[in-house]
Amino acid sequence: MCRRMTNQSTANQSNTNKVKEKEENQQDDNTEVAYKDAGHCSRNTHSLLLGLTVMGVVMGTVFGMLLRYMKVTDSSALTMVSFPGEILMRMLKMLILPLIISSLITGLAGLDAKSSGRMGSRAMVYYMSTTVIAAILGVILVLSIHPGNPKLRGGSSTPSAPRNQEVNSLDAFLDLIRNLFPENLVQACIQQVQTVLKKVPPAAVNQTEAIIVSKKKLEYKWGMNVLGLIGFFITFGICMGRMGERGKVMCDFFNILNEIIMTMVSMIMWYSPIGIASLIAGKIAAIGDLEVVARQLGMYMVTVIVGLAIHGGLILPAIFFVTTRKSPFTFYSGIFQAWITALGTASSAGTLPVTFRCLEENLKIDKRVTRFVLPIGATINMDGTALYEAVAAIFIAQMNDITLDGGQIITVSMTATLASVGAASIPSAGLVTMLLILTAVGLPTQDISLLIAVDWLLDRMRTSINVVGDSFGAGIVDHLSKAELAELDAIRRRDDRLLSIIMEPDGTKVHLKNSTAIYFFFIKECCGPDLAHARHVHPAHIPRGMMGLGRSTPVCQI
Repeated sequence: MCRRMTNQSTANQSNTNKVKEKEENQQDDNTEVAYKDAGHCSRNTHSLLLGLTVMGVVMGTVFGMLLRYMKVTDSSALTMVSFPGEILMRMLKMLILPLIISSLITGLAGLDAKSSGRMGSRAMVYYMSTTVIAAILGVILVLSIHPGNPKLRGGSSTPSAPRNQEVNSLDAFLDLIRNLFPENLVQACIQQVQTVLKKVPPAAVNQTEAIIVSKKKLEYKWGMNVLGLIGFFITFGICMGRMGERGKVMCDFFNILNEIIMTMVSMIMWYSPIGIASLIAGKIAAIGDLEVVARQLGMYMVTVIVGLAIHGGLILPAIFFVTTRKSPFTFYSGIFQAWITALGTASSAGTLPVTFRCLEENLKIDKRVTRFVLPIGATINMDGTALYEAVAAIFIAQMNDITLDGGQIITVSMTATLASVGAASIPSAGLVTMLLILTAVGLPTQDISLLIAVDWLLDRMRTSINVVGDSFGAGIVDHLSKAELAELDAIRRRDDRLLSIIMEPDGTKVHLKNSTAIYFFFIKECCGPDLAHARHVHPAHIPRGMMGLGRSTPVCQI
């Protein structure tokens, strides 16, 4: 009797599904023209915004040079010039935290553990490979061009500084691991831990013989602990995705939050041309003597810029083309807005909202990929920074007439790779991590001050390459994961159909979409002794604790 009822319900469900499919197809036909019109408007809007952004870069450069020609050096005037750009940076940074939270959780909640693991491993292989390639490329170029000259330091008035004993490669690596596991999640939103050396005068009877010693101590420094937040919310999203229907309410909340944030990003983008023009004009106007800077550091700048151009214009597109067999030029046109924004803001984290928008709206990359890959990439994938640090370290050695052996050059390459992973995605973070590399090979750290004069420009260029590398990585991971994501979507659609109707013992139907609870009825004649043999319940949706239950448990509410 029960089996007859089950077969009848299956036939009824099949007819119902056919009617629904016809209605959905009719709706799709009616809305196809509307979607095409919307896509046409979206392309026009994108082209207009891109043109305004490029115009902002040009106008900012021209206005900055005009201020230099007029010899405007008043600090108040320069502050007012840079003020609109400061507002843009504040608005973008304001969205970083909610964007990382919502994107990671919603992206991983839509994946199973196997898919997220494979996607993460592909992203990490790409990130580490491109970073190592960038560091090696920087070493090859700086050794070939040899921009360093001991005469550059001859007339330098840079004050000498004692050897930096506060920076240690092992301490920096341990700090990286510590920050991955924050002890206070709220504190991680504004601070991160860092090892410092504190000078402690020991107690001594004879004060003239007292020796001041240094002691390692952990301190919290201001700055968002992005790595710790990413680690926590990756785990949060995976756990929420494994809860199935019980976690759907939470998943819907974060999906809505993500849509709200992306809407705010779209609004901010219309202000970005003004902000980018302001940032560039203010930086150009605040530079010292351009002639002296060009004479001292011109070849150093050329070396870094050539390396970034080769990596971002040849190596990354070649990797993308070989992996996906798609045109990298089309991909570049889709992320051009993010590239321009990175040039203006000099922050890969600040550019993250724009990068999301470019990949998801312009290039149609799967949101589950972008929401998982991009936040991690903006934190650990720093190709441009690795290349810059390798060039700068060997440039300082050449400037001090120090010849590095093969082992030291390898150390520079490896340390540049690791230091770039730990570099914060904020402006001029490369100068801070540079201390690690110089200390690792025993080079003087005080010469870093010579590079500050041109860091404003190189920082923007290497940040743009970092953003390009993150974007290509998302495109590659999306291509390699398409089959898995399609299979996951097919399984989810099939499971939704299987769970659309469950028969009560009296033959009535329970529509799960209109129910607040799911009731599983165990009838031995229909299901057998094992619940996994139920004809209308997919085993993937059966909680582990309910497997094997038979007639002894008539009803179970989830």
